[in-house]
Amino acid sequence: MKSINWTRNEVLVFGVILAFCALAAASDPNFLSIPTLTDLMRNSIVLGIFAVGAMVVLVSGGIDVSFTAVAAFAMYATTVLLRDVAPDMGWPVAFVVATAIGATLGAFNGIFIALFGLPTLIVTLGTLSLFRGALLTFIGTAQISNLPSGMRDFSRWMMLRGTDADGNFYSLHWAFAFLVVIVILTWFILNRTMLGRAIYAIGGAPESARRIGINVKRTQMFIYVYVGALAGLAGIMHASLARISNPQDLVGLELSVIAAVVLGGARLTGGVGTLTGTLLGVALIVLVRNSLIVVGVPSVWQSVVIGALILLGTGLPAYQALRAQRRAA
Repeated sequence: MKSINWTRNEVLVFGVILAFCALAAASDPNFLSIPTLTDLMRNSIVLGIFAVGAMVVLVSGGIDVSFTAVAAFAMYATTVLLRDVAPDMGWPVAFVVATAIGATLGAFNGIFIALFGLPTLIVTLGTLSLFRGALLTFIGTAQISNLPSGMRDFSRWMMLRGTDADGNFYSLHWAFAFLVVIVILTWFILNRTMLGRAIYAIGGAPESARRIGINVKRTQMFIYVYVGALAGLAGIMHASLARISNPQDLVGLELSVIAAVVLGGARLTGGVGTLTGTLLGVALIVLVRNSLIVVGVPSVWQSVVIGALILLGTGLPAYQALRAQRRAA
């Protein structure tokens, strides 16, 4: 029987989640209840979709900080387009349009990264400002609360709803199923296709990947188009669930997303990362963002806690690698 490796990020994050839940349950017995669980699952949908895309980029040896701007642009542009042109279209049309816009913006990143070989952080920092500035300058800044009918219909589409023994209402939106499908699709791509092997290969050693015949440019182009498409989908889903399209939404979420992925074991140097670890990282970040007050920590400390978790998630693997080098010496 294979023993558990207690130094793996996934195991450590799972342990921290259990400890946090135990502490929260001790502070508030209602914490371990169906309404709390469904609230946490709902709050993980958009963050989880972002994190899946960010993990794919990190595995490939890059980093993308523009996905929130892509999501906001696709979300708001789609809402305006449907409101002014086709207000009676169903939610599938809205989702397809937003995903296509996101993929197009992702391709814009891919052109500079794959074709011109520019550093991923510099490119995505630039497009972060470019996309957000274009949105606020040319499309609009006003919040849209009167969403097209299709988006409103989607917001009422529940897979689970009811009342627990204490009379507390709970519900889980079908949007959670989208997250599950995206995780399964991404797992299949990364673990069952040559494309997935190429993504891991160029993250571990780009030159070696080229020498064995991997088309690095084509793979990188796919990565940023895929991440852009996921961002566009997450953006329109966020607006539908919130029942408002706000161009200022999702700003600053990059830190939490990257924290979740890094905590899950993905390395900034590329070549390493799992969806299991990423989802555990998302679960921990959602717990931190939504439950600090339960354990008696003021919500203003949220950024401090997330920053500390990032340092822990990046520092621990570095420390483990250093120890391994010293033992081998």
